[in-house]
Amino acid sequence: MNRTVKRSAHAFSHTAGRLTVSGRLLPSFLIAGAQRCGTTSLYRALAQHPLVLKPVLRKGVHYFDMAYDKGPSWYRAHFPLKATAHRLERRFGIRPLTFESSPYYLFHPLAAPRIAHDLTGVKLIVLVRDPVERAYSAHAHEVARGFETEPSFERAIDLEPHRLAGEAERLHADPSARSHAHRHHAYVARGQYAEQLARLEPLVGRDRILLVDSGCLFANPESVYDRVLEFLGLPRLGDPVFERHNARPRPSDMPASLRRRLSEHFAPWDARLDPWLGDQPSWRR
Repeated sequence: MNRTVKRSAHAFSHTAGRLTVSGRLLPSFLIAGAQRCGTTSLYRALAQHPLVLKPVLRKGVHYFDMAYDKGPSWYRAHFPLKATAHRLERRFGIRPLTFESSPYYLFHPLAAPRIAHDLTGVKLIVLVRDPVERAYSAHAHEVARGFETEPSFERAIDLEPHRLAGEAERLHADPSARSHAHRHHAYVARGQYAEQLARLEPLVGRDRILLVDSGCLFANPESVYDRVLEFLGLPRLGDPVFERHNARPRPSDMPASLRRRLSEHFAPWDARLDPWLGDQPSWRR
């Protein structure tokens, strides 16, 4: 389906969704990030569960970061009908859950308080990976999408403090503002996972946040999938197909000196993940 046809189909579907908004669900859980950490892979696996209902239009609604000014009716229009959930509940005897996956939620400074205010009781799944590899992958991803004009990863890392200076404060000051640099050029900052979790935890509570090490997800997907279902209060129904999505080829190997520099930078942030994971992160073992 070409882009024009796809946009038209999305516009029609969303218009229909807004006409039936009072009969639609709100999400029970969110995959909130982090970017380039396997969020799409987990989303696709969970969407195969018969009691997990994905958004009507796309996996990421980006309401709490990029579209909050559109209002709650706009957001609710993206989700399945309550009637669909009622049919599934009659069939399986368990209430189904709906969800979305927007990896910028974890990093955007206003997303967490908005989520906590609007979705009482919502559960959040956060994925983390080696932050050095995440940064390298994110740079390749942004270059390929045309959002990054600096082809050198090392140069982009050096530019990051200047690019991001004052951007989080600007987003705080103007809730309708958007920041290209904050969203697309935060290669190091997004990998400081513990900083973002510390902002999220007091708003929703640790018991409603599940931290998933994506290294474990790809090494042992069945075990991690079962842990996610337990967190969500869902039974195992069927066997999902686990696939790796959105992987990108690397332009070259990272220079060893840069890898050491970044690894040393992230070491104290990584150490703060131990209580969340119950062990050292997989990339530090």
